[in-house]
Amino acid sequence: MSRVVSLLLGAALLCGHGVFCRRVVSGQKVCFADLKHPCYKMAYFHELSSRVSFHEARLACESEGGALLSLENEAEQKLIESMLQNLTKPGTGISDGDFWIGLWRNGEGQTSGACPDLYQWSDGSSSQYRNWYTDEPSCGSEKCVVMYHQPTANPGLGGPYLYQWNDDRCNMKHNYICKYEPEINPTSPVEKTYFTNQPGDTHQNVVVTEAGIIPNLIYVVIPTIPLLLLILVAFGTCCFQMLHKNKGRTKTSPTQSTLWISKSTRKESGMEV
Repeated sequence: MSRVVSLLLGAALLCGHGVFCRRVVSGQKVCFADLKHPCYKMAYFHELSSRVSFHEARLACESEGGALLSLENEAEQKLIESMLQNLTKPGTGISDGDFWIGLWRNGEGQTSGACPDLYQWSDGSSSQYRNWYTDEPSCGSEKCVVMYHQPTANPGLGGPYLYQWNDDRCNMKHNYICKYEPEINPTSPVEKTYFTNQPGDTHQNVVVTEAGIIPNLIYVVIPTIPLLLLILVAFGTCCFQMLHKNKGRTKTSPTQSTLWISKSTRKESGMEV
């Protein structure tokens, strides 16, 4: 029960009712300084060609010491939903794109009624919590599970395609969510700690740790390219105008003499010695 309460508190910390709302950024690890919550990372890719298969997503999470997301209960599901809502809020440019979670089955294509019971968590969790969309899982060749995230799609029989689960072919390309053990003393040099201002809370905070140097350089450099080009063009134009003015300065200076000496000899008439 205490874990459920702490997860609900985590959701409130991420985006309180008009009091506190912290932006979740794709590729960042989000940790909670109360040491009760796991850390999470939402990996969203604008380019469809950059999205990954289930097994690629699993390897990516495990290479960083984590695992594809497992969900213990509804409270944790709501926490992830609040993070995704924050990640995709208006103005971020992030839209449709499902997310791999760590639920899958490794058997052949069963279509019997026992199929839903064959799914297991890739991190070894024994959680029996499920949040299937209507008429899912469809089983067959679809063995890996995504969390729906299609805010622009028309609702289906089960409502909007948002946050419920769907089984899909494991080689399909999607975004993914990683889960990590709580970090006691995050030491990343780019760590940022954010405190809530909500009355009545216990001064708990959220630690957002950048995923790495290279992704952040990309986020910083790419938006500045147009500005750099504009500066270069302005600088080049200024240099050209200065050179043009220097070439145009060929007129005689007022301080220069206008006298000239003729090379031809001239006889002076009327001169007597």
